[in-house]
Amino acid sequence: MIVPGFKFAATAAAIKKPGVLDLALMVADTPAAAAGVFTRNRVKAAPVLITQARLRKGTAQAILVNAGNANACNGPRGLGAARDTCRAAAKLLNIPERLVLPSSTGVIGAPLPGDRITQALPQLVAGLHPDGLGEAARAIMTTDTRPKASLVQGIIAGKKFTLAGIAKGSGMIHPDMATLLVFIFTDAAATPQVLKTLLRQALPTSFNRITVDGDTSTNDTILLLASSRAGNAVISAAGAMMSALGEAVNQVMYDLARQVVADGEGARHVYRIEVEGAATPAEAKKAALTVALSPLVKTAMAGEDVNWGRIMAALGRAGARFDPERVNIAFGPHPVVQNGRGLGPRAEAAAQQVIKSGPFTVTIHLNNGAYADYYETCDLTEDYIRINADYRS
Repeated sequence: MIVPGFKFAATAAAIKKPGVLDLALMVADTPAAAAGVFTRNRVKAAPVLITQARLRKGTAQAILVNAGNANACNGPRGLGAARDTCRAAAKLLNIPERLVLPSSTGVIGAPLPGDRITQALPQLVAGLHPDGLGEAARAIMTTDTRPKASLVQGIIAGKKFTLAGIAKGSGMIHPDMATLLVFIFTDAAATPQVLKTLLRQALPTSFNRITVDGDTSTNDTILLLASSRAGNAVISAAGAMMSALGEAVNQVMYDLARQVVADGEGARHVYRIEVEGAATPAEAKKAALTVALSPLVKTAMAGEDVNWGRIMAALGRAGARFDPERVNIAFGPHPVVQNGRGLGPRAEAAAQQVIKSGPFTVTIHLNNGAYADYYETCDLTEDYIRINADYRS
């Protein structure tokens, strides 16, 4: 997985456990156009605050990411530790410190072991190579069970370009991002303003349409860097070139978002809640999100139980207007509720096979308007409790 103009490396700095990859470095050969979007949580980690400030000029050259420690709720000490590690990386890379963006994920409230990061940096820098993105994807994992990566290639004005991304995320996943780190790289040439626009356009159908557990994080970060190595004219405004790059950004972000949901902590079933026939867009969104978040619906899915009554109950508290006597519910192609009434054991048996067969869609028709919305989610199993109960041990 190579993106021209970038090199990547990963190492074990003993932030998580000795011998486990937990530190990644991603470096552009020259300063790159850059943009980002971040958590809306009022409690923001030190690396988020620093990266937000440094991105105001729209340029970056390196991203330094650690897993195992969020560097959140550490006050001035946390800010200082993040700056110190960036300064050390900048010195080894021979680039300005302001071009190094820090990012962290892990336990909140524990002091960042900056000395371990600094000690690991020489080995990290020495290991930089163009094909290291996969190693970086493994190094940023926390409760993830597998690395997440995606790559697409396309043509912009006759020039071939590549866009690739990696993500970490498994729990604390909820709209407006989540415990989510996403790093996307392209060799296309585009202004920072265009990159920011493309990120914002892709969010509503990707990371802002997934939920695992309803929690949002202090560290959510999505970064997009462009090396300009593809040779296309710099994309600076809307048009065919921006659309081509935007399609690639949409595809990679949607793919990564689906991978995050599929790796929900302890998840065994991944599904989509689609609400149709709502009176307004806002009501469609509220209804879909309420059902997607419902612990009772999630546990029913974990047990492969077509408990449509729980779906009806969740709808009833969503704040959307509808007549319960007109609601239809289907699992895949199999209806289980028609006009608010269950269709019986045979219908539920067919729906249960849909649950067993893999990713599926639950379609809910309110029959009260023309608006629709959806959320991607997963079930809630006993493993979710085990993973989170043992998180700091």
